[in-house]
Amino acid sequence: MFSGKTEELMRRVKRAQFARQKVQIFKPVIDNRYGVEHVQSHDARRAEAIPVANAREILTHLEDRCRIVGIDEAQFLDAEIVEVATRLANRGVRVIVAGLDMDFRGLPFGPMPSLMAVAEDVTKLSAVCMGCGAPASRSQRLAADQQSTVMVGAADLYEARCRQCHEPEGLSQAGLRSAAPAGTTGPSTVEARA
Repeated sequence: MFSGKTEELMRRVKRAQFARQKVQIFKPVIDNRYGVEHVQSHDARRAEAIPVANAREILTHLEDRCRIVGIDEAQFLDAEIVEVATRLANRGVRVIVAGLDMDFRGLPFGPMPSLMAVAEDVTKLSAVCMGCGAPASRSQRLAADQQSTVMVGAADLYEARCRQCHEPEGLSQAGLRSAAPAGTTGPSTVEARA
């Protein structure tokens, strides 16, 4: 979070649009932080997106002329996203995926490790650690709920941490901090091309 994943996804999509390529962006329906039918970076840049409940639904919404598929917050999709992305790439569709590679505990998150394994190109972005200012590769959950793996939120629930400042078991009572606007990482984009 806050490493610029969505911003990088939108930058790559915009370049394709300048080249007059048909682009479609998809996002998990669970991510409704900034609205239902668009993706938005934390700096308020927006792009239209189609919300999907599962990965297979991407195929049902895909237009014939589409050459570029962008998928935001892929960690919230089911494992079938790997098959869907591979199938699209094998058809010659450029697939750009953004998502967190680790959950708030620092463990592999959803289908992201498998997507990274089959991708031709992986770009990992980092944020700034809210503890010490070092490059941050982890998301520290600030909410009291430390059990649920999925809890959609932004600066109200998470902040960026480096390996040394991250508390994988949750914030200690003495270490509780208020959320601050900056955040964490994950692979910014996983790209599959044919």
